[in-house]
Amino acid sequence: MDLPDQSVAQVPRLTGRDVKIATWICFLAWTFAVYDFVLFGNLLPELAADLGWSSSQSTGINTWVTAGTALVAFGVGPLVDRIGRRRGIIIAVVGAAVASALTALAGWVVGVVGGVGVVFLIVVRSLAGLGYAEQAINATYLNELFSHVYSDDPAMVRRRGLIYSLVQSGWPVGSVLAAVSIYLLFPVGGWSLCFLVAVFPALFMLWAARYLKESPQFAARHRAEMLLKQGRTEEAHRLAESAGIDLTDRSAPLASAFKGESLRSTVVIGTAFLLNWLGVLAFAILGTSLLTAPDGKNVAFTNALAILIVSNATAFAGYLFHGWLGDRIGRRNAIASGWILSALSFGAMLLVPNGSFGLIIALYSAGLFFLIGPYAALLFFNGESFPVHTRATGGGIINASGQVGAILGGLLITFSLSSGLSWTTAALIWGCLPILASGLLILGARNVDPHIARLD
Repeated sequence: MDLPDQSVAQVPRLTGRDVKIATWICFLAWTFAVYDFVLFGNLLPELAADLGWSSSQSTGINTWVTAGTALVAFGVGPLVDRIGRRRGIIIAVVGAAVASALTALAGWVVGVVGGVGVVFLIVVRSLAGLGYAEQAINATYLNELFSHVYSDDPAMVRRRGLIYSLVQSGWPVGSVLAAVSIYLLFPVGGWSLCFLVAVFPALFMLWAARYLKESPQFAARHRAEMLLKQGRTEEAHRLAESAGIDLTDRSAPLASAFKGESLRSTVVIGTAFLLNWLGVLAFAILGTSLLTAPDGKNVAFTNALAILIVSNATAFAGYLFHGWLGDRIGRRNAIASGWILSALSFGAMLLVPNGSFGLIIALYSAGLFFLIGPYAALLFFNGESFPVHTRATGGGIINASGQVGAILGGLLITFSLSSGLSWTTAALIWGCLPILASGLLILGARNVDPHIARLD
């Protein structure tokens, strides 16, 4: 007996063209989300100067913002495992746009009502967690699409990591756009204009999202669960079997992420992600603060923006390299080697004498190449490490753990600066060492053969 037409109809059939369209849309969605996400950190020195915040106050406020971001990002994974990957992408794009628009308003409120305005600013910037969660949703969605469409093509299976690295390269592209917009827009309308401009790409993304199709794996699992609830058990298991989906675990995705094969991935990758984000906070999010501080590298603000542009262009190459490398030696091994080399590069950058502009930019670029580049492999590695039932949840937990690491990093850096330590020393202790530890810890994750596409 054939499956009911209704069951089949709710499981979309994708073509190579559908996957290409989805890949481009995910790239643009992530780029615009990153623009908003890093803009706050890049403009923090100017925002602090405008509102009269000290270095410790500004990093403290950023820590509260990061805490809110983590809470929002943590909730996105289970939501996407419930409502679908396509809807999750739309929610993330709209959330980033709303955060940008309200940030401009929040700055004015801070100037008028002080402390209450600061709370409002923290709440508003917490919404940026929806944009930050975009990368986890993209990884889940594209991992499933690639497996569904490319599983019969060994050549495409071997290039999945490289293709995804192009999507994840939205981080350095978005970072460069943010730095360029500061350079062009800040003299015209101040930091508020930079945030307002970030609203407009969301309108395009809402239009483009019409062309996204739901992941077949999610649709099959969702439809099978609906059939089970209706008592149509035989039909549910037939549908699941035809799609390669296991219905054994029907507990909530959040609980399932800490059971069975998902447990090791959640704990090991999540902890490594957490530690690494201490370094991301120190060298990427607060990079301008470190570079411009007199007790940091003492680089002029305009030169610091130039360093960010050049180094993020280098990080773009890092994404492609680590995506390509992960396809060959395994994504776990590519991540580990990159992060270890990143720690060494940033350590050398901090130790070179101030004023050595060429050497500073070379080492800073190398540090970002090996720090940010492995995320192209890491996000795709997340998708390979979980079944469809917990893929978005596990990826969301790991993604949110990065913000927990940023919280810890913010607290530790704030405490260090307020205790009299220099920016250089704080970044060495709370940036370089955690990056090194994350590179070693990720080796404890289960390695996945990059030449085999996971179909469930």
